[in-house]
Order: sequence, then C-alpha cells, then structure tokens
Amino acid sequence: MKHRFEVLDIFRGLFATLVFAFHLAPFANTPLLNNRFVENSDMFVDFFFVLSGFVIAYSYQSLSDGPQLKLFLTKRVYRVYPLHFVMLIAFLGMEIAKNILSPYIQVNNLINPANNFYTFFTSLFLINSTPIPGVRDVSWNIPSWSISAEMIAYVVFGSLLVFIHSSGQFTKRNLYYVLIILIALTGLWFVSHSFQINYSFDYGFLRGILGFFTGVLCFNFFSNTHTSVRTMPSWIFSVGELLTLSLIGLCIYNGQAMKPWGAVFEVLFFACIYTFAFEKGIISAGMKRVGLFHKLGQYSYSIYMTHALLVSLFNVLFIRILKFQPEDYAYLVFLNFALIYFVSAWTYKNIEMRFQYKSKKKAVTERVK
Repeated sequence: MKHRFEVLDIFRGLFATLVFAFHLAPFANTPLLNNRFVENSDMFVDFFFVLSGFVIAYSYQSLSDGPQLKLFLTKRVYRVYPLHFVMLIAFLGMEIAKNILSPYIQVNNLINPANNFYTFFTSLFLINSTPIPGVRDVSWNIPSWSISAEMIAYVVFGSLLVFIHSSGQFTKRNLYYVLIILIALTGLWFVSHSFQINYSFDYGFLRGILGFFTGVLCFNFFSNTHTSVRTMPSWIFSVGELLTLSLIGLCIYNGQAMKPWGAVFEVLFFACIYTFAFEKGIISAGMKRVGLFHKLGQYSYSIYMTHALLVSLFNVLFIRILKFQPEDYAYLVFLNFALIYFVSAWTYKNIEMRFQYKSKKKAVTERVK
C-alpha cells in the first residue's frame, strides 16, 4: 500500500482489544467486563471485515488475470496463515497438556467435544466458517473462523475482479459488489429470517463476504469523493467522527436488541471508516498522538489471534491454581492484556513479518545483505 490509513489501523487495534475483553468476560465478575457494551463487542469483528475490504480494494482492484489472482491469493495466505497455523498447533498442545496435567490440577472441561480430530482439519484448511455437517460450535482457536471467512472473501473478490476485467465491465464493478452483498444478505436471511449476521462456525463466511464487500464499496465511495470532501472545514469531520462513534457505541451497548438487525452494523462501520479515512477531525488528531495506539494497530492481528489461548492459560494460572476470584479480574484484566501485548509484539516480529510474502528478487536481495 502506498498510503497507510493510520487512524483506521488504530481502530483495528482498539477493537481487537475489545474482542479480547469480550472473550475474557465469561471468566470475570466485575462491572469493568460484565457490562452490556463488552458483552456485545463481538460485533466489532464486522469492523475488521469492512476495513479489510476497504484496504484490499485500495491496493488490488487492478487484478485482471489468472497470474495476478494467484499472486494476490498467495500474498494473502502468507499474510494470515502462518500465525493461524502456529496458534492451531498451540491449542493442540494445550489439549494434550490438559490431559497430562488433569490428575494434578482442576480442569473444568477436560474433554471439549468441539476440539476434535474432524474440526482440527476444518481449521487447518480454513473452512471453519462454513456449515460443515457434524460441526456444532466454534473450535480450537475460536477467532480463527473469521480468518476462514476472510480468505473466502479474498477468493470471491479476486475471482470477481478477474471476471469484471476480462469482460470489460470495470466501470460497472460497483453493481457487481452490490450484487454480492445482496446475495450474502439473502443467504443470511434464509438462515434466520432476520438481518442477524452474528454467525461464526456455520455461516460466518457469508458474514465475512457481506462485510468485506461493504468495505470495498466504502473505499470506492471514498476514492470518488475524497478530493472534494477533503476541502470541507475540519469541524465537519469532528462532528462526523463524534456522531459515528456515538452511534456505534449506542448500537453495541444495545446489542441484544440490535443483533436481529445486525446488517445495521455494516452501515455504521461503513460510515465510520469513510469518515476517519480523512483523518481530519479532532478525534483522529488525538488518536494519532498516542504512541500506544499505533502499536495496538501494528500488533492487532497478533492480538486477535493469540488472545484466546492466553486468556485460557491466564485463567488456569490465576483462578484455578492461584485461587484468585473472578472479581479480581477488575485489575487482573490489565495484567492479562499486558501479557497478550508483549506476546503479540513477539509474534508480529517473528511470525507475521518473518513469513510475509517476498518476491524472488526481494528475497535474493535480503539474503545478499
């Protein structure tokens, strides 16, 4: 990417942190975590889908043939799969360790029926966001269903672009994107007869496609309007930033009432990403001045992928072994997140960056150096 949308990257880190809080809440008994906002923060996963569509559309809408599609998908696999694979193996190790240590420590769920030989391979091959017969729950590294949904969205997006270019219909691309969104929404409607979108292990791939192509449309709208809109006074962007964040916060807080209308979140995240992409409001300016926020954005994928394992291990150590109480998560939450942060800094450097795709020319240059 030639341009990095810093504030949007920061939001990715902040919302990954809120997803961590969502997964920690069932272990806790404190108003800090057990409140309506945190308990509905799983909906921030849809922000990731929309933002992914936005940034991928920025970089890859020139895909026009088979070799380019192959390179695009290769790059995306190199970007997301290594850490997914490492965490899957880590969860396998934890399941083995549970059985070895069960005679010595209390293990509440010695046999997790969701973590079985079958679901290990659905996770391994990233099809764990599709309705596989016999699979009835999320399994292994719980957040990984969304990586499956993301990869499926990449395949649909790339394949569609090759078709659009090869048939000379690039100027009509937004119509095709809208059609994909309508197909995903229709599929979800047939599942629940509502606009609910919070699916994961079963129809999460439709949720991912819906969010991703919403993000693609968001970028195209931004691309077509940013030259004229950018000239507007800064106070207008400040009002827009405050308004979109307030509406998102209100809908998340009232999540139980809003989830049957979950497609509304796609619209809200569209508005949020469009507004903050300009980085001209007072909230954007304040966020960019906080160095920690930039680090959270940089480590966001690692935070998202490592937190489920580290939450489980932390709970075993402090609650099961050291006998802390669920109420103690009022302060233990910060220690737990510090652990996740530093582990994520390591995985970002040693897994994400180490295994990212490098062209043959670049790889040779780096070896020479």
